[in-house]
Amino acid sequence: MTPSYSEMTRVFGHIGVMSFGGPAAQIALMHKELVEERPWLDEQSYLRALSLCMLLPGPEAMQLATYSGWKLRGVWGGLLAGGLFVLPGAFVIALLVALYAQYGDLPVVQSMFLGIKAAVIVIVLQALRNLSRKALKGRASWCLAGLGFLAIFALNLPFPVIIAAAALWGYANAQTGETPALPKVDTKATLRTAVIWGGLWLLPLVSLTLAGQSLLSDLGWFFAKLAVVTFGGAYAVLAYMTQTIVDQYGWIGTDQMIDALGLAETTPGPLILVTQFVAMLTGQLAGGASLAIAAGIVALWATFVPCFLWIFLAAPYLDHIAARPRLASALQAITATVVGIILNLSVWFALHVLFEHVTQLKWGVLKLPMPEWATFDVTAGVFCLISAIWMWGLKRRLGETLILMAVLGASAHLL
Repeated sequence: MTPSYSEMTRVFGHIGVMSFGGPAAQIALMHKELVEERPWLDEQSYLRALSLCMLLPGPEAMQLATYSGWKLRGVWGGLLAGGLFVLPGAFVIALLVALYAQYGDLPVVQSMFLGIKAAVIVIVLQALRNLSRKALKGRASWCLAGLGFLAIFALNLPFPVIIAAAALWGYANAQTGETPALPKVDTKATLRTAVIWGGLWLLPLVSLTLAGQSLLSDLGWFFAKLAVVTFGGAYAVLAYMTQTIVDQYGWIGTDQMIDALGLAETTPGPLILVTQFVAMLTGQLAGGASLAIAAGIVALWATFVPCFLWIFLAAPYLDHIAARPRLASALQAITATVVGIILNLSVWFALHVLFEHVTQLKWGVLKLPMPEWATFDVTAGVFCLISAIWMWGLKRRLGETLILMAVLGASAHLL
């Protein structure tokens, strides 16, 4: 059954507006809408598409929506489905940036953020637990996770280098077998897709560079690079993103970056929309509302246009990719390593929320974050405990948890 564009707009629009709770909840929602309630996709096609999206860099839920639209109505269907998955959250993020820039420094708002940050610590730990259950199946995967953690936490190695090393290890150590005969794919069409979508993605960034728009150009190229290495979801690259944005470029501070993540958790759509928040806040601080809007558009373009590129390139090769054991092994190695990288994010995030001052201990090639124990924030610790009980003990939803912790934060300030 091929749905009309109006039907697709209604269904994928509903998915985009209701896509709270991270990729697991978003993937489950799409399965319910596209497989269970409508005969648009069969179970096997959906699962194989999900495997493909997990192999690609970028937000897997958004790419799964794009693939589903492409499967139903070709390129225009993919653009419709992927766009509707991102745009509702992007609109909410723009509103939140405006409110944050106006009221973010108020003490009561800062107290609300403290509650939200405490909840985000628990949310990241939950994502770590869920991913580790799926990804760590043997001694090798546990070793990869540990090495990934040490590489980024203690050695401060670049995230792309860690991911590339994991992929090469998995590729080299794959258990290979016979590859089944598969139908040929039009390579000319593949090349045409690469040229068109690669050009659409990168030419605007080149234009910004040539026009001397240094801030917009730097934002665009950084988020474009991020789009290439975002394996394992947004959590995996947040520490790398923060390190670059805060320490290298100095666009925003550590506290603002943590606030950005907390607010991105409250919106529908992919968590990687945090890039839009960071870009718009950077633009707001540098040049006001007009530069904030331009920076947000650049971030969205650099982050999400490559998602369409990957899907439109890879979708016709789905059967070929699924039949390649070396590619599957590389993905498994990346996924295991990402567990360690998310553990690094959990530790980094917890340290900066629970302690007012965190220094860096240097010992040879090692660089370890070290909290000043006297600056422990008791209120933040209590909020973390409440969040853990609420989410893990009482099994409450993400949205409810964030609202509760914001209310508790404001109440603690007023009392």
